[in-house]
Amino acid sequence: MRRELLLLVTKFPAKKYLKLVGFEKFDFFIIISDTHFRENDVKLAQEIQKMKKKFYFVRSKIDNDINAERRKRDFSAERTLKVIRDDCVQSLQGIESPRVFLVSSFKQHWCDFSLLQETLERELPMKKRDALQLVMLNNNPEIIIKKKKAFQSKIKYWATLSAVGAPVPLPGLSANVDAAVLVGAVKDYVQAFGLDISSLKRLSARTGVPYADLRAVIISPLAAANITTELLLKVMTQVGCTASLMAAEEVSRFIPLIGIPIAMGLSFTTTYTILNVILNQLADDAQRVFEKALGL
Repeated sequence: MRRELLLLVTKFPAKKYLKLVGFEKFDFFIIISDTHFRENDVKLAQEIQKMKKKFYFVRSKIDNDINAERRKRDFSAERTLKVIRDDCVQSLQGIESPRVFLVSSFKQHWCDFSLLQETLERELPMKKRDALQLVMLNNNPEIIIKKKKAFQSKIKYWATLSAVGAPVPLPGLSANVDAAVLVGAVKDYVQAFGLDISSLKRLSARTGVPYADLRAVIISPLAAANITTELLLKVMTQVGCTASLMAAEEVSRFIPLIGIPIAMGLSFTTTYTILNVILNQLADDAQRVFEKALGL
């Protein structure tokens, strides 16, 4: 991705590049380099600055620099990071108070990665901030908590959708419709918490912790699994009193006059309860996987 960006920037003047890419459509920009920032990075930032949009400089692969310096007899990680940061700021002359974040490709919890996340969360509009939180890596427990809160705020929406579908007078249809609708929500939970199979395998490769060990601390049957309507229905019937609520909903829909309102209320309550339980389980699993990956 970085090479493609450099090719385009060096081939076209910054102004023309901005126009070709349609930068006016974006809310903020992160300019990344794995060595040092170049003249075109500065020009690009200056043009973005004229658009009065936010931008951030990220110096990646800091672990490579640290490892290279580690061989020296007077090695100091703190001093090495200061030299790299000063070099970055020096190369960005022409940008007023450039914000430079040093990050590692393999140790997201190290250096400025958390600071970058906090900065983006603080400075982005609320909707963009919520979307950003959900795609962030679980590099600290606070991120997991924030993701959980973001999802909790949407549970009433899913429960309302469930209630709207409750009046359909066909046996068993309400539960199946609920499960089909909620599959998408649960898939979002699993992916955002990094509990899908591909995310767990990437985490294993990045940390060196065997995939089987990460998988062993997971409790929810929805994590590291192919989430289908059938699987979700099975989980729904195993959650506390929800089986009784679902049965009561089926019966109430056939009661004259008052049956439909009762069914809608039961459907809302059932879906709300199920999603809260599933969300709590997956958030707890994400915390356990995080601790396992870091050897805590």
